Amino acid sequence: MRLTPDSKLKKLIIIGDRVLIRLSKPNEQTASGLYLPPGVQEKEKVQQGYIIKAGPGYAIPMAVENEPWKSEDEQVKYIPLQAKEGDLAIFPLSGATEVIYENEKYYIVPQSAILMLEREEDL
Repeated sequence: MRLTPDSKLKKLIIIGDRVLIRLSKPNEQTASGLYLPPGVQEKEKVQQGYIIKAGPGYAIPMAVENEPWKSEDEQVKYIPLQAKEGDLAIFPLSGATEVIYENEKYYIVPQSAILMLEREEDL
């Protein structure tokens, strides 16, 4: 099966509390007016980009009990992330891991490294 550019990221699974970010263009301003000038991006090593995919969240430890009436296939439970797909994230490069996938550059960032989010919908 050949993946189209729109669906090429569907087979990626982001783990835990991490998000996958594609950087916005250097001079791109959001609809609400948020803008990081290139000087700040270069000097402070702070970047902004859109969250393309988000992990399930923080795993909640399950109690280990060998009780015969419990099913063996209990699902792991997660505390969901505050960051969501489509949010604009501002983050330091020092907390990010750069990856190249299908000839495009992305950053994998733990939610704890994100400094600020902008969401188009009302919070």
